[in-house]
Amino acid sequence: MSFDLISPLDFRYGKQHTNIFSKYLTEEAKIKYMAIVEAAVAEVFAEFGIITKDIAEKIKTAANSINAAEVYEEEKRIKHDVRALVNCIRNKVDEATKPFVHFCLTSYDVIDTANSLRYKKFIEAELLPEIEALISILQKRAEEERDTLQIGRTHGQHALPITFGYYLYYYINRLKDRVEFIKKAKDSLVGKISGAVGCYNALKLFIDRPKAFEKRVLELLGLKPAKCSTQIIPPEPTTDLIHGIISLMSIYANLADDMRNLQRTEINEVQEGFGKLQVGSSTMPQKRNPIGFENIKSFYKEFMPRMITVYLDSISEHQRDLTNSASQRFLVEILAACYIMTKKLQKLMQELKINRYAMKRNLMMQKDLILAEPLQLYLSYKGFKDAHEKVRQLCMKAYQQQKSLLELAKQDEEIKHLMKDFNLNVEDYIGLAKDFKI
Repeated sequence: MSFDLISPLDFRYGKQHTNIFSKYLTEEAKIKYMAIVEAAVAEVFAEFGIITKDIAEKIKTAANSINAAEVYEEEKRIKHDVRALVNCIRNKVDEATKPFVHFCLTSYDVIDTANSLRYKKFIEAELLPEIEALISILQKRAEEERDTLQIGRTHGQHALPITFGYYLYYYINRLKDRVEFIKKAKDSLVGKISGAVGCYNALKLFIDRPKAFEKRVLELLGLKPAKCSTQIIPPEPTTDLIHGIISLMSIYANLADDMRNLQRTEINEVQEGFGKLQVGSSTMPQKRNPIGFENIKSFYKEFMPRMITVYLDSISEHQRDLTNSASQRFLVEILAACYIMTKKLQKLMQELKINRYAMKRNLMMQKDLILAEPLQLYLSYKGFKDAHEKVRQLCMKAYQQQKSLLELAKQDEEIKHLMKDFNLNVEDYIGLAKDFKI
């Protein structure tokens, strides 16, 4: 492991996933995908009879041999990244082939199309399967805890009974919704082979149906063409995709924050895994801090604000400016961070320990006060004109006197005659919390 790197994604959080990231998200991967686009364009030029199949094959062979190191070395010399790639391909082919490398293309025909392609492939092959695996872990835990009673909390206060299985089921459904959104977004990513201002100016010189040419190139790559483009693809498909990723990360952070709070000493309902040799504090040996879940939230705090930059990059003057040239390069970090968070949450939720005793203890902490809602509804049903206020007053009295709400209700002169039919236990007031279907 190298400590001569700047990003914590490289030397701290993503090092065990390097073999995954290197295929799609690194600079080496970017160059290779750009070369794939160049090769596809040459192949279609041959299909359309503009160049020979032999020339197209030579371009493809040369493109497949390109690496980032040689491209960057050439860029040092000429100060242009895409032309550096083109020169490196040209250096590997004969004189008759050289004129047709990058023929009729502009830089962002290659860059935007390559980015859409590698984002799509990373999400399909790597990210979505890991999200599905996380959902499966949550489903298993939810089934295990289907009957585990827990106090629900609103505003940080005890509210009504739920089950811990239902608690997890809520997050499962949110995640499933995001999976569908991300699938749709990645399938909506587009490419372009439309030239320097998007009007197919160069292609139209040689091909009568430039849009058909573009469609065929992108078909080979597994992408759709943008309905209309400038020098760059319209930003919305990529913006939608990153929004889907960031909003997925927000669910991760929400789940992690909840699990972290349930580990508070005074609550103690769950506990994340803790290694035999793990240290919780440099000075307090007794500490078992929820650092895993805290780390998930910290990731979200770092990457959520980057969505603002994505929105800012939606603005490009006229047929394009270069104000996204640096910011666009950081999109891969969002994808990598989401993958890292997903893998971390898999482990955390799989190893999560459930303290059912503490859940039951906390559920009964307020005794029958949490039956205030069904009590006021029952009294309303029986025709008592201001049931909510009546039960509120009884609750305040129960708090002050440390007495049972139901006992006070049964002794109250106004409602005691109605109480004979009210038979409900705290454990039974759970609605459909046990009836969820995964």
